[in-house]
This record gives sequence, C-alpha cells and structure tokens, in this order.
Amino acid sequence: MKDTVTYVEMTTRDQLDPAPPVAGLALAPLNRDSPLISDVQARIGEPYGWRSARRAPDQWATWLAEVPHRTFALLTFDTAPAGIVAYEPRPADEVEIMTFGLLPEYIGKGLGGCALTLGIEHAWELSPTVNRVWLHTSSFDHPHALPNYHRRGFRTFRTEERERI
Repeated sequence: MKDTVTYVEMTTRDQLDPAPPVAGLALAPLNRDSPLISDVQARIGEPYGWRSARRAPDQWATWLAEVPHRTFALLTFDTAPAGIVAYEPRPADEVEIMTFGLLPEYIGKGLGGCALTLGIEHAWELSPTVNRVWLHTSSFDHPHALPNYHRRGFRTFRTEERERI
C-alpha cells in the first residue's frame, strides 16, 4: 500500500494560529514511567495502524530506554485522559512532535484544534532557544490531521510516497 507522508514545520512561534480555548481541556507533563504512555498511545494509534499500538508491554520499557530525550504530555478533558503529545528535541534547537493524538472517544467533539494548540505551545516552551517545531503525518492518519496542522500555522516542507510496512 502506498502511504503519503507530509512533513510540516513552524520556524517562529508567531506562526501559530491558535484555536479557541476549550473549557476543560488541558495539557500537563507526563512522567516517562507512567503506564498512560503505552496505554494512550496504543489506543490512539490502533485505528491507524501505528506500530506503537502493537508494542507488547515489555517492549515499551525497552523503547523508552532507547529514546531518553523524548518527553510526554497528557491531554486531559475534565481531568480524564483524552490524548497524548510526545516531543523529541533535535539538534539545532528543533523539536519534533513525534506523537499527537486524541483517544477515539474524544474525536469529533471539537477538541482537536485546541489540543494541537496546547501541544505546539508546549513544544515552543521546551527550551528558550527552540527555533523550529515540526512533525510528519501519514495519509493513514486521521483525515483531519493535516488540515488541522495547516490551520494552526504549520507549512508543508516535504512530501514523500512510500510503501506502508
């Protein structure tokens, strides 16, 4: 199967076009040893075939040890887990958003724009010298993902076709 991967970026914080706030939606740092990381990521990714959705529990510990600089933040709605954002600091003061998503039961409730806004704001706050925030999305991800990224101010800088594994 062919997969279109689209890479998007912001090179200044003022490119963010924030969505309106949503009452009850919040983002908070998440400890790397929290079982919510594997649970929430797996539940988000399962409908889209994410590899993280297929990891066995013991594989999570190994994977987390391999990505020691990755940080996580939990999206909550009225204090209940609603989604997750994973950040990977990169050389040259860049931050890649490795994971962004809402749990299936929160999709279609008008939370995505605000959730992404919170995630992007946090990415810019990870270091005072961040000069680029970027991510990639797949044609197998939610169909509103790429339009949401563009509405928030990300611009496409690369697109590639590849075989889905």
